[in-house]
Amino acid sequence: MGDGRWRTDGRWRTAGSAVVRVIVVWAVSTLTMLALAGLLPDFQLQSADGDSITRTALTAVWGAGVFGLLTALVWPVVVRALLLVPALVLGLLVFFLNGSLLLIALWLVPDGRGAANPETAVVVAAVMSAVASATSTALAVRDDDAYRRRLYRLADRKRPRAVTGGPQTPPGTLFLQLDGVGHQVLRDAVADGLMPTVADWLDTSHRLTPWRTDWSSQTGASQLGILHGSNEDVPAFRWYEKDTGRLMVSNRPASAVELQRRAIARTDDGGLLTVDGASRGNLFSGGADQLALVLSMAARRGRRNRSRAGYFTYFSDPANAVRTAGSLVTEVVREIVQSTRSRLRKDSPRVSRGGLYPFVRAFATVVERDVVVAAVIGDLLAGRTAVYADLVAYDEVAHHSGPHGHDTDRVLARLDRSIALIAKVAEHAPRPYRIVLLSDHGQSAGPTFEGAYGLTLRDLVRAGCGLPVPRRVRRTRWGHPQTESGGGSEARDAARDALRSALHRPVDEEGEGERVGGEETGGRAEPVVLASGNLGLISFPEVPHRMTREEIERRHPGLLRTLANHPGIGFLLVASAEHGSVVLGRDGAEVPVAALDDDGPLAVFGRGAADAVRRTDGFPHVADIMVNSMYDPATGTVHAFEEQIGSHGGLGGEQGHPFLLSPVDLSEPVGDGGELVGAEQVHQVLRRWLWECAGPQVPLEISPPTSDAEVFLPVDGAVAPEKNT
Repeated sequence: MGDGRWRTDGRWRTAGSAVVRVIVVWAVSTLTMLALAGLLPDFQLQSADGDSITRTALTAVWGAGVFGLLTALVWPVVVRALLLVPALVLGLLVFFLNGSLLLIALWLVPDGRGAANPETAVVVAAVMSAVASATSTALAVRDDDAYRRRLYRLADRKRPRAVTGGPQTPPGTLFLQLDGVGHQVLRDAVADGLMPTVADWLDTSHRLTPWRTDWSSQTGASQLGILHGSNEDVPAFRWYEKDTGRLMVSNRPASAVELQRRAIARTDDGGLLTVDGASRGNLFSGGADQLALVLSMAARRGRRNRSRAGYFTYFSDPANAVRTAGSLVTEVVREIVQSTRSRLRKDSPRVSRGGLYPFVRAFATVVERDVVVAAVIGDLLAGRTAVYADLVAYDEVAHHSGPHGHDTDRVLARLDRSIALIAKVAEHAPRPYRIVLLSDHGQSAGPTFEGAYGLTLRDLVRAGCGLPVPRRVRRTRWGHPQTESGGGSEARDAARDALRSALHRPVDEEGEGERVGGEETGGRAEPVVLASGNLGLISFPEVPHRMTREEIERRHPGLLRTLANHPGIGFLLVASAEHGSVVLGRDGAEVPVAALDDDGPLAVFGRGAADAVRRTDGFPHVADIMVNSMYDPATGTVHAFEEQIGSHGGLGGEQGHPFLLSPVDLSEPVGDGGELVGAEQVHQVLRRWLWECAGPQVPLEISPPTSDAEVFLPVDGAVAPEKNT
């Protein structure tokens, strides 16, 4: 009897608190509208003949109430209708949509006493949404139930799911990936006070473990291995497949869904998250049932495509939408200011940061972060067993600003605040959570290959094949002197000498698009030259099999010497009819892959380089020529074959050394003296931890034969074709 009365009283108190909050928010919104009407000449709450203070106040009450009602009822419908709009455009439309709702609210005010021009309506709506959100949050600060309800609403959940278990609920596990943050970068950020939350964890509850990537040190290979247990036959971020004539690019939706299909068929396992899992902001699903911003989902067409569900969930709250849109504009301005300063200081190395890049950066560092964090909060409060989420902010900024410096320091500090928010929310979850931080790769710094030597890898390949090269290759702007292995005059002379000796003739200094040596191509298709950070891939599409060194030298006698002797290139991997496969280095160095160790041409790349190269050599879709840039261990410099001064994708430096930060009450990732090597081994560690937290993780689905494996992917409808593949 007493318990029943207590529950009844509790319900009345909850209802009463909700009514009070609505009244207070309405009152504050009314006062805000009155203040804005006094400050903005184009915003009116009176008739043309003027009104009494009481009448004006009633108009404000009416307008604020209708605007709040429209925000609650109409806004989610409008956002859902706009899900086909690109996410970045949706973020920019937020202000327009909010202003439109205010104009409708003013139109509904009796006797037409409310009026505003469209530009003013946008400002008024943004301010009112922000004030209402702040007021509601402030009222709920000491009310845990209200705080939870607000976060459930943000995550499109009205109450937590029932979490089954014994007398003590088993803990859930959150895997939070900080994309591109290397082991050393994390240590430096902690030491410099940029990440106090992570520092506190290291002091009290977590251990830090470095791990080593495969040769392909990039998100596509690492995350596929981590989530699905296999990254076999992923030689780079992008590669050409001769058997299908298809260009695979890890961050294209159709490629992502195909890579996921292959991994499922290879492992007979749906993935790491098949048991009550959620995948947020990732390239792959990991077998999760709950998905938001998962790239492999975006490859399908149809009504049940949930790839944009995370955007709707987040932007359906207009206060979130306005706040994120405002932060997006701020981030665009911040990038423009930072890039202008870099240009005025004549920083070196430097790449172009104009065009759409400020908006791309703002999307990665603001919109994607906010949406993923909101989705994770919802998962925690819903009590999901396993959650894997990726925050890409650091990786995006480091590519253009470099992995070390003021720009990336600020991103790391903001990431730490997101981690702190998630950890705080986890305290309100219906089950305890163990939070694991990890990264998929690091980043290595250095001028681009073109910036250091005045020509792209494609230009160098064309020269070695005897194809025309553009005039700009000869009119080289060598820029400021770099390190000895970089782009100073010594490197320039060495590069030109390499061309001369390989081609047995001087480089022609006259003419436009001249042929610089080598045999005639005889109408053969031009080589496909692709870049994945400081890893290059060269394929000859007219030859259906992987070409051998002997075949390449018969066709293009100068190509391999041109590449191997260039000072910007560390080593080549190529098949050989005589030796199986060989690694070629400078000054005629040649080592069969079967006899390869971490000395010789690979000595500077550190421990494990030989095993990584040997594994990739066995992939069915390895390129005819695999090219890794030089690496200077004294400076950490590599040369990306694309426009990035912070890069990853191959061997050399911090890019191959990510981290794993795990609670100490989980078992050690590796035994004493052991080393964590490769994304597939990381998958096994994470799976073991899930078993420790909640018992054996039995996959929900086992993949069928390869021809039918696609039906088990968590997407519906036909795969959308990609352009230029």
